[in-house]
Amino acid sequence: MEIKILGPGCSRCEEVHKRTIDVLAELNIAADVEKVTDLRKIMEYKIFVTPGLIINSKVKCSGKIPSKSDIKKWIAEELK
Repeated sequence: MEIKILGPGCSRCEEVHKRTIDVLAELNIAADVEKVTDLRKIMEYKIFVTPGLIINSKVKCSGKIPSKSDIKKWIAEELK
C-alpha cells in the first residue's frame, strides 16, 4: 500500500501524517508513507487545498484533517 500526505509541512499536514501512522499501527498494516511537499507534485493530484491524503494513487481527502475512522475506512477499501 502506498500512502502520500500532500502539503507544505504545516501543523495540519503533520496531524494527517500522525493519524495515518497511528491507524496503520492499530491495524498492523505495513505501508509506504511519503510526505509530498513539492507544490508541482501536489498539483499533479489536482488538489488545490492541503492537506491531502492519497492512498494507492487515489485522492481520499483534501483540505481537511480526516478522522481516524475515515482513514481506517479508506485503508480498508484499498485492501479489498
